[in-house]
Amino acid sequence: MIQISALPAFTDNYIWLLRNPATQRCAVVDPGDAAPVLAWLKQNPEWALSDILITHHHHDHVGGVEQLKKASGATVYGPANEQIPARDVALQDNDRLSVLGWNFDVYSVPGHTLGHIAFYHQGVLFCGDTLFAAGCGRLFEGTPQQMHTSLERLAALPADTLVYCTHEYTQSNLKFAQAVEPHNADIAERVENVRQLRARGEMTLPSTLALELRTNPFLRTTETSVKQKADERNGRDNRAGAEVFASLRAWKDTF
Repeated sequence: MIQISALPAFTDNYIWLLRNPATQRCAVVDPGDAAPVLAWLKQNPEWALSDILITHHHHDHVGGVEQLKKASGATVYGPANEQIPARDVALQDNDRLSVLGWNFDVYSVPGHTLGHIAFYHQGVLFCGDTLFAAGCGRLFEGTPQQMHTSLERLAALPADTLVYCTHEYTQSNLKFAQAVEPHNADIAERVENVRQLRARGEMTLPSTLALELRTNPFLRTTETSVKQKADERNGRDNRAGAEVFASLRAWKDTF
């Protein structure tokens, strides 16, 4: 059974560490900084880093790749349509790869960046900066329509899927979610749960898709209360889900 844990990096990034105890091989997802990974490997010399998975090209996700590959010889997997340092395997939509004995499906999820990909293994999703706990990534390169489509694709995965995104943004995202749906009891409950976790210095991830569908406004664009708030914000009748999403994202950018 693969074990998943987090190596904190920078101020709010998580580098996900996957370990297979049967082989003592491990993999990391989006190592923006090599130092936390190298420190862990030094403390655990019996483990070998064999694979590096990359979701998109931003520096806080790829900054440690070349140093880690040089130190370990790990195979680097990343999106075909972006410049990924030291990439060995270029991945396209619907590709499959095997890492530590787990098969992953590759999903193209443009929006945050144009070539952004996500990795899905039954019950486990590594989604980079596309879907966040109670939020989603900013649109640096893609359109609202692209991001809305990407989020719909991820939202269609099984409800018990564990969501491993790469930033500790949950508390600030929930403030926005409450502004969108002030009467949503699930959001209120999650706010309190997250407050307690953070007060203890604990992480709020992974989330589950079921929880996101109840509390993440960017996955709730068909809800009447969400649409009404989006209409209020931009003074128009947002008919399509992508229009509701665009209104919400523009609001969140200045929230």
